[in-house]
Amino acid sequence: MAEIVKMPKLSDTMEEGVVSKWHKKVGDKVKSGELLAEIETDKATMDFESFQDGVLLYIGVEEGKGAPVDSILAILGKEGEDYTSLIGAASAPKAEAPVAEIAAAPALAAAPVIAAAAPVVVAIASSDDARTKASPLAKKIAFDKGIDLSQVNGSGDGGRIVKRDIENFSPAAASKATAAYTAVGQESYTEENVSQMRKVIARRLAESKFSAPHFYLTIAIDMDNAIAARLSMNASGDVKISFNDFVVKAASMALRKHPAINSSWLGDKIRRNNHVNIGVAMAVEDGLLVPVVRFADNKSLSQISVEVKEYSAKAKAKKLQPADWEGNTFTISNLGMFDIEEFTAIINPPDACILAVGSIKQIPVVKGGAVVPGNVMKLTLSCDHRVVDGASGAAFLKTLKDYLEQPVMMLV
Repeated sequence: MAEIVKMPKLSDTMEEGVVSKWHKKVGDKVKSGELLAEIETDKATMDFESFQDGVLLYIGVEEGKGAPVDSILAILGKEGEDYTSLIGAASAPKAEAPVAEIAAAPALAAAPVIAAAAPVVVAIASSDDARTKASPLAKKIAFDKGIDLSQVNGSGDGGRIVKRDIENFSPAAASKATAAYTAVGQESYTEENVSQMRKVIARRLAESKFSAPHFYLTIAIDMDNAIAARLSMNASGDVKISFNDFVVKAASMALRKHPAINSSWLGDKIRRNNHVNIGVAMAVEDGLLVPVVRFADNKSLSQISVEVKEYSAKAKAKKLQPADWEGNTFTISNLGMFDIEEFTAIINPPDACILAVGSIKQIPVVKGGAVVPGNVMKLTLSCDHRVVDGASGAAFLKTLKDYLEQPVMMLV
């Protein structure tokens, strides 16, 4: 008997899936556990395996197209079996065409595979139909002399053409100036479909920004000791420690001392997390992924370094799994590698806070009463004021500063 295969929910935030590739075509035999399709979710492209045996009778979502979770992805059954009644009775919305059109198609006809539409390029011709501003007298004189007002530069208020502009007008000079300065070209733009990842990023961050009352706290960190410690560690070890690894470790230890920062707003209650799971924001082609370093406060710098590098490689290859990005209690976003000195980040739900990390800058600082070169990094903590007060956020940053300025404390 023919059975409907529904669009699966492959992540906790997934509402729609895009079929990036079909591994079977209509008429092919499919075995349980065999790869059926690759589906792009809001966070990764994941393999989807069949849960039953049968012949692929119908493809409900073409390659490059999307459909809501639980809508018809495909129909499996016996060869030659009539499946049109299943489509007509299905309550799930059809993504590609009205049900009536599908039911009218021959039962064994293969659904055409259509490539994703290329970006549309639209050209807009440039025009200038604005009214020329001129005094009545200037207009009369220009009319009498046969002068085109559009070629005259006005010297009056707001570029208004007045009598002296007409009297001093030189057609030859105007023609030369026009030839020298008139730009010739076309306005154009391209449009492309929004990826599933970008749709979810837009929705979740908009919800965060407009529902959580953000406030921001910035602190400057003296990184001289951290730089020296990193050089020493990387000279003697096989694992290369990054400054971001220092921040992850220091933040995790500071969170252990300040549980109010390691919290979540749940509407009618506040959750104080006893474990410390640090989400590390990573830029990928389509947007941003946040894999989670679990129990970061109990891990060494080298363990954190290895784990973050593995996540980075998987994120770029779109191989992260739901277990990799779920369960964060605090998030770190670092743009220091792009030479950004300071920025504010939008809180990543369900966290109550996110830490924005800037670049390390060498600037003059005062030490021991003397002005000397110093290496300074700025951190900005974005806080949900429903959960975290200013004093709590400031105390957390003070502890974080102590750890980063005296990194030996993280090894105790």
